[in-house]
Amino acid sequence: MINGNTDGIKDYILKELDSLHDIRVTKSKLIEEEMLILIADISSRINREINIAIDRKGNVVEISIGDSGSVELPIMDIKERRLSGIRVIHTHPSGRSKLSNIDISALVKLKLDCIAAVGITEDKITGVSIGFCNVENNNLTYEISGPLGIKEALDYDILNRIEIIENLLRTREIVEDDKEYAILVGIDDEKSLDELAELAKACNVEVVGRFMQKKNRIDSCYFIGSGKAQELSIFKQLKRANLIIFDEELNGIQVRNLEEITSCKVIDRTILILEIFARRAKTREAKIQVELAQLKYRSGRLLGFGTTMSRTGGGVGTKGPGEKKLEIDRRRIKEAIYTLKQELEKIRKTREVQREKREESGIPKVSLVGYTNVGKSTLRNLLSDMYSADNTSKKEAVFAENMLFATLDTTTRAINLPDKRIASLTDTVGFVRKLPHELVEAFKSTLEEVSFADLIVHVVDASSETVEEEITAVENVLRELGADDKPMILALNKCDRATEEQKKNLEEKFKDFTLLEISAKTGENISELLEMIVEKLPQTTKVCEYLIPYSDSSVGAYLHRNAIIQSENYEGDGIRVTAIVNKEVFNRCEKYLVDIK
Repeated sequence: MINGNTDGIKDYILKELDSLHDIRVTKSKLIEEEMLILIADISSRINREINIAIDRKGNVVEISIGDSGSVELPIMDIKERRLSGIRVIHTHPSGRSKLSNIDISALVKLKLDCIAAVGITEDKITGVSIGFCNVENNNLTYEISGPLGIKEALDYDILNRIEIIENLLRTREIVEDDKEYAILVGIDDEKSLDELAELAKACNVEVVGRFMQKKNRIDSCYFIGSGKAQELSIFKQLKRANLIIFDEELNGIQVRNLEEITSCKVIDRTILILEIFARRAKTREAKIQVELAQLKYRSGRLLGFGTTMSRTGGGVGTKGPGEKKLEIDRRRIKEAIYTLKQELEKIRKTREVQREKREESGIPKVSLVGYTNVGKSTLRNLLSDMYSADNTSKKEAVFAENMLFATLDTTTRAINLPDKRIASLTDTVGFVRKLPHELVEAFKSTLEEVSFADLIVHVVDASSETVEEEITAVENVLRELGADDKPMILALNKCDRATEEQKKNLEEKFKDFTLLEISAKTGENISELLEMIVEKLPQTTKVCEYLIPYSDSSVGAYLHRNAIIQSENYEGDGIRVTAIVNKEVFNRCEKYLVDIK
C-alpha cells in the first residue's frame, strides 16, 4: 500500500513502487542499488518526493508519496535509551541532497536509525546525505555525512554507526532538549537586534549568536546575498543553532532559499511577534485578532510558497497539483479572513455600544499607551487599586510582568479623580518598532479605543537606552490610528531607575510636551499625575449653588461624596451648598438648584 498524496499518479507507477516491498535490504546497508535507482527514476518522472521506511530486518515497512515538498512518516514506538529501529530514505526532486531542518527534526524527535536525502534531477542522482543521531554532553543531537556519491552511499556501513549510538544511549543519562537556540540576523543595527533578543526571550528562545551584515541593497533570493547565506549556514553549525531569526521582514522565496541553504528553520521579526501575540492572547477578541494577522501575513506570502509547491506537477500549459493546492490555500485563507472580520465586527459593535453608554454618562476617557514593557499595566493596576470607582480592580488586575507584550487585551476600569469625577481608564496593547502592519490592522478594533479617548497618557520607560526611538515608534502608530492630535501627557515611568542625565535629556528633547516623572513601582508622583489628568481633561463640570431641605439631608451627603464642596451654610429653610459637579451629579440634584455660577 502506498500512503500520502497519490492523486494523479498512474496505477502502473504505484505498482512499481509497491514492488519495493518484495526487496530485502542488507542490514548494514542504507538501501539496495535497485531500490535507489527505482525511487529516483519515479520521483523524477512525477516530480514528487518519495519516502521509504526500512526496519532493522531490511523490510520496507512504509512507502509514501509527498505533496508540496513533504512526505508522511510511519507511526513509530519511540523507546527510551534506544533508537526507533527505522531508517528513512527520501528523494528531493529539487536536486539538493542536503537534509532540511524538517528532516533533522524528524531524525532527533523520532530517534530514527538514520535519515537520508537523495538529490535528483531529470537525468541523475546528484548526491546522498545521511543523518545520524549523536550524543554530545548528554544531549541527543545529530551528525551528517555527505553529500556522498552513489557508490559511497551504497557502501556506507550504517549498522556500525547505529550500534555506537545505541551504546551511548544505554550508558549515558540523556537529557532531551526541546529548546530552540537561535541566531539573530540583522542589517547593521545592534539596538534593533537587542530588542529582537528580548522578543526571542519572550518566546523562550535562547539566543546563541548574532550575525550582522552591512548592506544597502536587499538580495531578492537570500536577503543577505548567497555568499553571506553560506557563511550563515557555517555559523549556525558552529553555534549548534536550530532556529534563525531575521530582524527584517522576509518574503516566501527568501525563507525557502535560506532554509534550503542552512538546513534550518528560518523566521522573521513579524513571525516572532505574531507568535508572542498568539501565546499571550487570552480573550476571544485577542485570539481572533492574532489569527487574522497571521492569515493576512500568510496570504501575502503564498506566492513564494507557491513556487515551491508548483514543482509538484504539471509541465508547460498545465495546472499541476501544486498550483491547485496554492489556489485552494488562497481561497481558504480568504474565507477564514472574511469569517474572522465578521466576528470582530460584532465585537466592535458591542464595544461601540459600551462606549456610547460611557459618553452618555459624561464619563471622561483616559487611555494608557506606550511601548511594550514600559509599565502601562503596572500603572493601570496601581491607579485601579488606589482610586477604584467600581471595586473590581483587585480581583481583575491586569497581568503585569517584565516581558514584552504581557498585555494584549484592552481593559477599561473606572477610577475616581481628585475633582470627584469618575473617569474610564483604558490599558492598551504595547507598541514596538517595526510593528507589523498586519497587527496594527488586526488590532484596530482594540486600538480604536485610543482614537475616542479624551486624553492619552503616553507611558515611557525613562531608563531605557532607546527611549527616544520608542517614543517615535508609538507616535507613528498613533498617527496611523489618527490619534496623534489628542491631548497628551508624557509620563516618564521608572524614573527611580533612570539616571539624572537620562531624565534631563528627555526634558530637553521633549520640552514642548507635558511631562511628569513617575514610578508605577514605588508610587512616586502618582497623585501629581492624577492632578495633571484632571487639568488636561475637558472640563464638563459646573459650579452650582443648591438649597437642600433638612428633610433631604441624604442629598447633602451625596454631594459630599461625588462633588467638590466650595462652601456650605446652614440656614433657616435648609443647607445652602456651593459645589463643583459633573453631568451626572448635576442631573440628579437639579431640583435643588438655585444658581449656576
